[in-house]
Amino acid sequence: MAASYPQPGPRAIVTGGAGFLGSRLCERLVARGFRVACVDNFSTGSPANLSHLAASPLFTLISRDVTEGPAVEGPAEYVFHLASPASPADYLRLPVQTLKAGSIGTINALELAKDTGARFVLASSSEVYGEPLQHPQQETYRGNVSTVGPRSCYDEAKRFAEAAAAAYSRAYGVSAAIARIFNTYGPRMRPGDGRAVPTFIRQALAGEPVTVTGNGQQTRSLCYVDDTIDGILALAASSHTGPVNIGSDHEMTVLQIAGLILGITGSASPVSFIPRPADDPSRRQPDVGLAHDLLRWRATVSPEDGLRQTISWFRTQENARHSRN
Repeated sequence: MAASYPQPGPRAIVTGGAGFLGSRLCERLVARGFRVACVDNFSTGSPANLSHLAASPLFTLISRDVTEGPAVEGPAEYVFHLASPASPADYLRLPVQTLKAGSIGTINALELAKDTGARFVLASSSEVYGEPLQHPQQETYRGNVSTVGPRSCYDEAKRFAEAAAAAYSRAYGVSAAIARIFNTYGPRMRPGDGRAVPTFIRQALAGEPVTVTGNGQQTRSLCYVDDTIDGILALAASSHTGPVNIGSDHEMTVLQIAGLILGITGSASPVSFIPRPADDPSRRQPDVGLAHDLLRWRATVSPEDGLRQTISWFRTQENARHSRN
């Protein structure tokens, strides 16, 4: 059975909509006939990700920090809360802002959903599981997270956001949904955002050493961005609160990911091993049975196909940059 999706016509608010994932969500919603208001302060996102939507009468871009309030008037049927730095490089650079986006920003977005009667959808993260003692990770697993480590600003912000969504659901009857997103990748990732896939692609295309942390045996489960958006929309269209894991259950070592990227690019870059960051998770693989059972959703794009599309986009961007210089 195919997943169902929200019906076109209603108005959707997307916080953090100028980012890699948020811009794809805005694009998909507009294509389906939604009136979309995107709220972003551009701390990690970019208006360029949405330039192709600027002429659409269905789309509005609002430059504002969600911690100051969404500044959106009028009705809304959906509030998608994606506002937060998402890569380690960004949230280590912006730890306080990350905590505020996950706490104050989430409360503000929930208040908007409460006032408008909108369905609230939280983009949470697999990072709520921390260094997991359960594998694969099920939604019932409570996690193993350091509250004071370098990644805690992001991990605990997402855990607070989940608690806030649950509290607003219980206390005020807000229709809230929690999506725990795993290792999404694809076009529009920033080459320097610090995550493995864009870093490896950038290095391979430049002929630089591909820097793998530790011994490369830590695992990730890559989910192509189109699959992730499908999962988020399927959850939004449902009545389920979650949390629900949204990701691929195809587990790969980081070294395997680097090798796949080198193979697709045809790069002769060597692999260079560098120290592994503190609190870097050893294993990441979601149990996606709940998403399949409740939403009839499952990731379908293979790592090979998704990486080919992502690498092609990176090449196009690099060629465009050279042509301007």
